[in-house]
Amino acid sequence: MTTPATGRLLITGARLLHPEQGELTDASWLEIADGRIAATGTGRPPATPEGVRVIDAGGATVMPGLIDAHVHILVTSLDAAERASWTPGYTTVRALREAGRMLRRGFTTVRDVGGADHGMARVLDEGLMPGPRLVFGGKALSQTGGHGDLRPLSEDRAPCCQHQPDFARIADGPDAVRAAARDEFRKGARHLKMLLSGGVASPHDEVSAVQYTAEEIRAAVAEAENHNRYVTVHAYHPRGVNQALRAGARCVEHGNLIDDETIELLLANDAFLVPTLITYEQLAETGRRHGLGEASYRKIDDVRQAGLGALEKAHKAGVNLVYGSDLLGPMHAHQLAEFTLRAQVQPNADLIRSATTTAARLLRMEGQIGTLAAGAHADLLVLDGNPLDDISVLTRPQECLAQVIKAGTPL
Repeated sequence: MTTPATGRLLITGARLLHPEQGELTDASWLEIADGRIAATGTGRPPATPEGVRVIDAGGATVMPGLIDAHVHILVTSLDAAERASWTPGYTTVRALREAGRMLRRGFTTVRDVGGADHGMARVLDEGLMPGPRLVFGGKALSQTGGHGDLRPLSEDRAPCCQHQPDFARIADGPDAVRAAARDEFRKGARHLKMLLSGGVASPHDEVSAVQYTAEEIRAAVAEAENHNRYVTVHAYHPRGVNQALRAGARCVEHGNLIDDETIELLLANDAFLVPTLITYEQLAETGRRHGLGEASYRKIDDVRQAGLGALEKAHKAGVNLVYGSDLLGPMHAHQLAEFTLRAQVQPNADLIRSATTTAARLLRMEGQIGTLAAGAHADLLVLDGNPLDDISVLTRPQECLAQVIKAGTPL
């Protein structure tokens, strides 16, 4: 179990990886006080006061903890029928166990974009269970028949209450969207996700379908801005993506089928794109085995083939790119493999920024996470190797991840 740090820690003999510059220092030191980075420097550290714990990194790389900006800790099974039988307590325990695994992979902050709530975030914040810092958005909003409406076609009853832990809630029309947004913000959501196109995991809609109207999106954006929050959207096709960006959405999840206009809108609005390539690879490889329905399975290739090209186009144009995995159920184990896929079209330094400094800007936590700057949370990785030269240093934690430090506390 991790607990909030109250003391001091000094790391010596480290090579510090600063994502902002994409550079690795010579032998350096880093001092932690009360869970925050107090100071860094090169060469010999200052005199160590009595009682300060010292860790000799022995030439290892020390970098900020990783940020995954697209997770669903609540979805620990792909079998919808099985999940429907779970109680809230059982669902939550499974979710928090998966969060602990994410921390051990090196993710010290995750952004949940559908399902996690304030109780889960509080458990992790108080150190009651080990896990990353959880930035949650509550339930995503779906129109009737949209990506978040998983009712069987034989179901004629209208959704009622929607109080159970779940990925999404249904809201139709600007007034209902506005009320749902206010409710999620009331419950502590740090952002609001809207489902604007079909998806692989929803069996009854098309990937290219446009969900929600511009009026409904603008209603959500207005509420988000009033609450000092923002709207992010699940969308693949430019019909949905571009409408959302014109309506004021700040972030796009997936975006596998984006066009040149999308790129222009992303740049003009200083918006963010969170590709999630690894989820399609894993769904294609193991989806059937883990319970993914046949209707969903047939849609995978619609987005899988285009994803890498969309990422390369966005990277070359200078779009704000953020690391995301979007893995579900047992596929969470492949969370780090997104680095491997993206490395085909992005330099390692840019990849690392997507999971540190750029992700921190998206979460509006710049200077607090994803950096080794003084005053930031002391969320650190100690690595045997240099990921600027070899990105697999990040994808092989059993071999290369010597230590995870969360809020100044070594695990």
